[in-house]
Amino acid sequence: MDDVDRALIAELQRDAAQAYALLGRAVGLSAGAAHDRVRKLRERGVIRRTTVEVDPAALGQGVLAFVMVDSSAWMGEASESFAAIPEIQEAHVIAGTASVLVKVRTATTEQLQDVLRRLYAIEGVNGTQATVVLETFFERPVRAD
Repeated sequence: MDDVDRALIAELQRDAAQAYALLGRAVGLSAGAAHDRVRKLRERGVIRRTTVEVDPAALGQGVLAFVMVDSSAWMGEASESFAAIPEIQEAHVIAGTASVLVKVRTATTEQLQDVLRRLYAIEGVNGTQATVVLETFFERPVRAD
């Protein structure tokens, strides 16, 4: 990946809906060359998907929590069980006192409690510790530079 690819990624992260002509102009390429580079970045898996960032509260998902999941067994093969809970946005196998860290968004704390119940139903899970977010200062994407 060269500097032009990194600049393309940064531009796409700023506005993924911009035309290839604008994208190319921003990084010094023609529209066709920009399109070809973006296609290659997708084929190589550098760009995984194109999506829209939305305000969770506007969609009724104003409760954000990070949950540390304790287990009695290795959880590395439990990804499908975590993915089956739609309120979980991210799940990470971690080192430390817990086994898995999940990011959860719900509309209410009662729904968060229900997610915690469903986490306990996953084989090997024997505890959780939830931290509810009061305010988010910022979130940022992975930077290409």
